[in-house]
Amino acid sequence: MSGVPSRLRSVLNHLLPHGQPAHHIHNLTPIVFLERAAAIEPEAEAIFHITANGKTLRRSYIEFADRARGLAYYLRKHGYKRVGLLAPNTPAFLESVYGIVAAGGVIVPVNIRLKPEDITYIFDFAEVDSIIADAEYAHLLTSYKKEHPDVPVLIDVDTDATEGALCGPFDEAVMEGLNHDKATGSKGWADLQNQTVANEDDMIAIPFTSGTTSKPKGCIYTHRGAYLATLANVIEAGLNVADGRSKYLWTLPMFHAMGWTFPWAVCAVRGTHVCLRKIDYPLIWKLLKEEGVTHFCAAPTVNTLLCAAKEAEALPKPVRVTVAASPPTPHLFEKMTGLNLFPVHVYGLTETYGPITRGYILPSWDNLPPHDKYAKMARQGHGFITSLPARIIKPDQPEGVLIDVEKNGQEVGEIIFTGNICCKGYYKDPEATRKLFAGGMLHTGDLAVWHPDGSIHIQDRAKDIIISGGENISSVALESMLAEHPDILEAGVVAVPDSHWGERPKAYITLKEGRETSLTGQDVIDWAKHNSSIGKFMVPREVEIVKELPKTSTGKIKKNELRVWAKTGAIPN
Repeated sequence: MSGVPSRLRSVLNHLLPHGQPAHHIHNLTPIVFLERAAAIEPEAEAIFHITANGKTLRRSYIEFADRARGLAYYLRKHGYKRVGLLAPNTPAFLESVYGIVAAGGVIVPVNIRLKPEDITYIFDFAEVDSIIADAEYAHLLTSYKKEHPDVPVLIDVDTDATEGALCGPFDEAVMEGLNHDKATGSKGWADLQNQTVANEDDMIAIPFTSGTTSKPKGCIYTHRGAYLATLANVIEAGLNVADGRSKYLWTLPMFHAMGWTFPWAVCAVRGTHVCLRKIDYPLIWKLLKEEGVTHFCAAPTVNTLLCAAKEAEALPKPVRVTVAASPPTPHLFEKMTGLNLFPVHVYGLTETYGPITRGYILPSWDNLPPHDKYAKMARQGHGFITSLPARIIKPDQPEGVLIDVEKNGQEVGEIIFTGNICCKGYYKDPEATRKLFAGGMLHTGDLAVWHPDGSIHIQDRAKDIIISGGENISSVALESMLAEHPDILEAGVVAVPDSHWGERPKAYITLKEGRETSLTGQDVIDWAKHNSSIGKFMVPREVEIVKELPKTSTGKIKKNELRVWAKTGAIPN
């Protein structure tokens, strides 16, 4: 008789959807957040956007959800499963994030600032069977289309029209999909992959790393990982505001690490996506003041230039700014706080769905001198709520040997992670995946110290440490110190050969507006020697003033290009 209950349970399980027990009937996926938002608050404002034809577009959640559903049925009707995305921060990008996956497909987002040959490489390597492209960037696909004439490209013209002469192929596809749904029984979301993901460990997207020193690598994001990273960002960024709805400004590229999961996170709290085709500092300040923006994400360099803009002024209410992509300076956080731009300092990689640690600001810090408080805020902090704690291990150990450094704020080691919001691996690259997870932990290549309170504090990338006369110089620390000069806007530091010391730092700097003719590189060197907190062994051998520093799409300074400048002496105009 003992076998009867187990047989009965087996029968009952088969009667449940997917044969799963009631406590595990819902496989985790962030795609559910759009349909949920539209069901709860259909008329809530989901999207605000100034289109490519200069019109102001506002869409409700029911309109957003219907358009994503239409795209999903279009893709399913034509059998497209691996869809490339080449677009700036537009409504079409957001609709595609949901529509592609609802159709059972995988998203392959690409950096619009890449060279055509790199875009060709990524779409070819990722084996896309269709591409959605913004009209402004469609020319970047010329070489790809020559090699892959059978892969269709769906163009979005980004206008306010959804039908008629001003709409484009993307809008027509959305309408075709909605009509297809009607013709096949009007099943709506119920017949799409939404709450019915077969396996939460399946791939949802393949965002690519920047590939500054080698070919870009595709990170495998899963439904489960994306869901948990999304919920973490809702909590850590404070998106679930108590006195209204969040309005999230899209300064961070959506194509970068899937917009750090914010396409899903904003919908999870029924917030408004304030789309932005490109970084425009006067427009950003206008939106901050007039549209009631409550949140945005931006790299330190974007925040630096935002604070330096002539339109900058203290906002009436705090705006929470998630800051990451490169280590910020305490000076920047002080400037931001003075403008009511409240920094939420996070750290992560494409391999970790974007942010995975946060520097938590503690009440006890309010009693510290301002410089000390902002220095603590510049730490990368502790692991996200849906992650496991970060570790820092001793360098120069055999591969796979993981020995923690001392938590003394002095010993430098490599940051490593494990847990829910690490990517599954690199797409079609088992050897790189093996190295990434050597010893069972994700290796970042970033060097940091571990403080007694358990917080981590980045010192540099391993390849960017400057070894001068046996002393290790952190380029990050030196850049932070140089930024304290009243005339310096930004600084980038790399190593140059030195016959006596082996290496010495060279700094490339940009100046604040109005200071361009009054400062020389020698002035900065003299200041570093006599009037700053910079130790003598860290003083740059050379300081060169440039109009602009080379940066990635997320605002990181391209150290590899600075090294080329230093080696060749040639600086592009």
